[in-house]
Amino acid sequence: MTSNAIPRKQLFTASCLALLVTSLSFGIRAGILGKLGTEFNLNASELGTIAATAFWGFPLAVVIGGFIVDIIGMKKLLVMAFIFHLAGILLTMASTGYWTLFISTLLIGIANGTVEAACNPLVASLFPENKTTKLNHFHLWFPGGIVIGTLIVFGLNKLGVSWQVEVGIMLIPALIYGYLFSKLKFPVTERVAAGVSSSTMYKSIFTGLFLFMILCMFGTAITELFTGQWIDVLLKNVTDNALLILTLDTGVMVVGRAFAGPVVKQFSPQGVLLISSVLATIGLYLLGHTTGNMIFVGALVFGMGVCYFWPTMLGFVSENLPKTGAVGMNLMGGAGMFAVSIYMIFMGKHYDAIVASKLPAGASLQSYTQAPPGSEMANTLFEANKAAGPAIINFTMMIPLCLIVAFAGLNLYMRGRKKPDILVAASAGH
Repeated sequence: MTSNAIPRKQLFTASCLALLVTSLSFGIRAGILGKLGTEFNLNASELGTIAATAFWGFPLAVVIGGFIVDIIGMKKLLVMAFIFHLAGILLTMASTGYWTLFISTLLIGIANGTVEAACNPLVASLFPENKTTKLNHFHLWFPGGIVIGTLIVFGLNKLGVSWQVEVGIMLIPALIYGYLFSKLKFPVTERVAAGVSSSTMYKSIFTGLFLFMILCMFGTAITELFTGQWIDVLLKNVTDNALLILTLDTGVMVVGRAFAGPVVKQFSPQGVLLISSVLATIGLYLLGHTTGNMIFVGALVFGMGVCYFWPTMLGFVSENLPKTGAVGMNLMGGAGMFAVSIYMIFMGKHYDAIVASKLPAGASLQSYTQAPPGSEMANTLFEANKAAGPAIINFTMMIPLCLIVAFAGLNLYMRGRKKPDILVAASAGH
């Protein structure tokens, strides 16, 4: 299949639209989480479980997708993603309580994972000579969609529009990407084009470097995605503009990923990961220890820190461990999302425990939650929540702190390592 027959630009555009739907689901859900809690009488633990469902639906789909993408092709996988997105969005709009929210969020999570399972290897196949940079350009639509989603929620909330309408907005890009992918011609994955066997691919995922990167992916994904998804819940009692902090943080990520090319060229993927860990740690410290306008400075620094994490982790594996193929990239994504889902459930319970510890001994958290606004009980709960959010952020800060050590070691290790031969073969065959 010649490169002329493959519409690179159209496929890349459709991939970005598919990722936009994925990110809109994060941005809009982050914006309406509090509203869903009020309407369906759900506590932080239940909201945490619902939000986490998207994160473990994702790894389920991304890992299965990684194993079957070479067999059924990227096109069929993306048509499946469209069907799951459509079902998840419509069911969310029709939700009546905990279980319908749980199932609809799971469907959207599966759709999101399927998009990444096909689009990450697709982008690597379309641009074999420039993988880390193009993966950053593709993944800028993740924070981009979160910015758009949170601004939509912020604007429509001011107009008093229902959350069902806010969720329904996701149908527009979903229908467009579904149409585009059904019409376009696809390449084979890079691993198949390079003639690397399936057995070689599976052996490659059990190397020390790949397993080390999986462990690091746990940390980078939690640092970026847990904080982003929960920022409104964690800081709404510290500032009136908690959702705008997410918008600022993700806005920085959009700009950063747009200019990934010169940054990656200057510092190398592993160098970028080390600098990112330092900035993410400083950003979380500021978010957890400051009030007023300094919180926005913290969001700015944090956004600069987590900006390159996800696409550069995938780009590093694709460039330095190319024989792991689509399975390698998708195991990375799956591992990251799985770690976030577990951490999110754990932190939802921890948050409730911190709040309960700030209330009088033997007090019922539910009775305080249902107390009328302005009452003594409501004020006590407000102060408890105000203390709990920064406590969770400070706990999470330990993760990028560990990553600084890990990525410093990776930089030292990579100094003596040659680039793999498959990269030359893939570039020549393109």
